Amino acid sequence: MAFQKAVKGTALIGGGAIATVFGLSQFSQYRNKHSTFVHVQAAEAVTVPIKNHLPTREQQILALQTTGEFDVLVIGGGATGCGCALDAVTRGLKTALLERDDFSSGTSSRSTKLIHGGVRYLQKAIMKLDFEQYKMVKEALEERANLLEIAPHLSAPLPIMLPVYKWWQLPYYWFGIKLYDLVAGSQCLKSSYVLSKSRALEHFPMLRKDELVGAIVYYDGQHNDARMNLAIALTAARYGAATANYAEVLRLLKTTDPASGKERVCGVRCRDVLTGQEFDVKAKCVINATGPFTDSVRKMDDQEVPNICQPSAGVHIVMPGYYSPDNMGLLDPATSDGRVIFFLPWEKMTIAGTTDSPTDVTSHPIPTEEDINFILNEVRNYLSVDVEVRRGDVLAAWSGIRPLVIDPNSKDTQSISRNHVVTISDSGLVTIAGGKWTTYRAMAQDTIDAAIQAHDLKAGSSKTIGLQLQGAEDWSPTLYIRLVQDYGLESEVAQHLASTYGDKAFEVAKIAQVTGKRWPIVGKRLVSEFPYIEAEVVYGVKEYARTAVDMISRRTRLAFLNVQAAEEALPRIIDIMGKELNWNEQKKKEELEAAKKFLYYEMGYKVKSDQLTDSSEISLGPSDIERYKKRFHMFDKDKKGFITILDVQRVLEVMFPCVLLVSSLS
Repeated sequence: MAFQKAVKGTALIGGGAIATVFGLSQFSQYRNKHSTFVHVQAAEAVTVPIKNHLPTREQQILALQTTGEFDVLVIGGGATGCGCALDAVTRGLKTALLERDDFSSGTSSRSTKLIHGGVRYLQKAIMKLDFEQYKMVKEALEERANLLEIAPHLSAPLPIMLPVYKWWQLPYYWFGIKLYDLVAGSQCLKSSYVLSKSRALEHFPMLRKDELVGAIVYYDGQHNDARMNLAIALTAARYGAATANYAEVLRLLKTTDPASGKERVCGVRCRDVLTGQEFDVKAKCVINATGPFTDSVRKMDDQEVPNICQPSAGVHIVMPGYYSPDNMGLLDPATSDGRVIFFLPWEKMTIAGTTDSPTDVTSHPIPTEEDINFILNEVRNYLSVDVEVRRGDVLAAWSGIRPLVIDPNSKDTQSISRNHVVTISDSGLVTIAGGKWTTYRAMAQDTIDAAIQAHDLKAGSSKTIGLQLQGAEDWSPTLYIRLVQDYGLESEVAQHLASTYGDKAFEVAKIAQVTGKRWPIVGKRLVSEFPYIEAEVVYGVKEYARTAVDMISRRTRLAFLNVQAAEEALPRIIDIMGKELNWNEQKKKEELEAAKKFLYYEMGYKVKSDQLTDSSEISLGPSDIERYKKRFHMFDKDKKGFITILDVQRVLEVMFPCVLLVSSLS
């Protein structure tokens, strides 16, 4: 009876919404079918020649110094900034990009690794009849399809399970997920489906069994975010954009417009962080795409301008791969404090994380023990009691700052809009703020459209729909087999290279060192349990890596997967980079210290090591207390209230009789 009421209630609530969304989707289906042709035409319409060889960083700095005036200068090397540079340069605009740290060093490398439309945003759109939220989800789903197409080596569809523990939730969640499929239209990756309890446990055996009713599975995309960001930057560079990391903007340059008498932004004064050299870069249009630091650049233009961004932190932890199936994620849409938690397989590990906690803007966000314990406790709620969720299994942790656009009526960051906004100041500074990783391309297109109009630039429409990113052109799912056969790489290493570099994996394989073993013939690993090889460090320098942190966190993902493994690999990485970049012993020492500091604070090593100190407080949840009580009573059979050496010996004799027998004989 209750189940029937729930179904009827859901139908009544959603009936009008379904009709509305269905009507909107009829038009979108036509657009989606037509877009197949648009993808091909747009990619072929790029008339800018692409370079066979990537310019060196030194060549890029020289181009910045010697070019009289660029059409577009982008500040910020995250996904949106690099997207703006790629969009501008492929339209034929003379383009430059400056990033004060490394490409993707901020928010863009610290995401949940999902390419998604936003199931929960669609829920808000339907329940509140919010057409803007609907448009955002629709746009994100279109961009999801495009991103999976233009970088198939770095991205793939991922099924995500919503476990259901109450009968009334089944029709409610089913309705919401089916709407998600419907809005995606022909770009739906794969239709969602319902699983019975037994089938759900087959797919996700770690799931908590008691009270489980069933599950709903839907599909979104997943990617290697830092490598995707880098692929966008490298593609822009190959098309001719003068892109430079470690180039800090010190101030904006302005000139007086003779016609209006107003001051106009005409470029920037910047500093090469690696050499200390300062120089000016002139441009007709300057674009601020600095994410969480949007307001600081806007205040370079006008000190009195009000803030438009509200930073929100998302914390994630990495756990061993055995915590989740190889190809099935988990979504908890309603945690104990209302936030959403994802539990996803990634790079043969498991990511668990939350979104939306108010925070301050900083270049070095640090995950806290409180954040980590919150995630672990929520994970315990969904996993079987047979699976012991241990604090010691947290291999890495990080915090990313999302630059959300403030809604004046909002009381907390969960109500802040995820839509992006493009603003143009009186002096002509173009700012792109808000949005999400998945919609970086659409954000870039809107930004360059606005820049062209505001600054009267001569350029056509965007060419980036369907434009393949570096590594995608000759990639195929079986490319790794050729790497194994032609170069003698281990299969796991070959798969990693193919899924990281795409068709550029052969360039890495060519410089891989001979191992001196029968097998593998080439490819010395940096650490035994990960497929990263020494040749990637050499190649990473060609991809503008200039610090050890660049290598362990973004050119490879070691720091994000296992901080101890990253620390173990550091000496060898620094030796190789030192040879490539002519570092002296003092520079090598500085790089080692900086990388260890990065791992200690930003990648969770500190909170991990704090657990081991004598002065640290021990915080145990109810499940932990119950588990340790059982273990204590297993030893204290006589219920004395304490354990003796004889108690320990008795238990060990039961558990390991053969070992103790051999020990006593010897």
